[in-house]
Amino acid sequence: MRILVLAGFFLLGAVAPSHAGVFGDDLTRCLVERTTKEDRAELVRWIFVAMAQHPLVSSMSNVKADEKEKANKEVGALFMRLLTDTCKDKAKAAIKAEGAAAIQLSFQVLGQVAAGEIFADPSVVAVMSGIDKHVDNEKLKELGGGIGAN
Repeated sequence: MRILVLAGFFLLGAVAPSHAGVFGDDLTRCLVERTTKEDRAELVRWIFVAMAQHPLVSSMSNVKADEKEKANKEVGALFMRLLTDTCKDKAKAAIKAEGAAAIQLSFQVLGQVAAGEIFADPSVVAVMSGIDKHVDNEKLKELGGGIGAN
């Protein structure tokens, strides 16, 4: 149970574990390569459900109790499948050689890959591009390095 909670923090880089070694890298590759687009979508939904509970954004979302439970159930099953079946040998080797931090870092990378797919969606890009009309490109140009250039 603790590993699932910790994995949630590490999925988005909330805590930076130590540098991964070769076994952790192997596990990371396995997690990323062996998850499907739907697996990663489940992961992103779970992250969203969890983040939507924070007081800063909870008024912007109305996630129902059954949706929270469904997200937890699906991602719990995904974690278990990945760690005890799909990538079992890689997980065992990583834990033995590098400790729990290897698991945490591997799931952090998987979470980043999953989030990257969401941020690449045209509708998400369109909303995020809305910031353009609220920044002063002339002031940004003063920083140099191509910042503020159109």
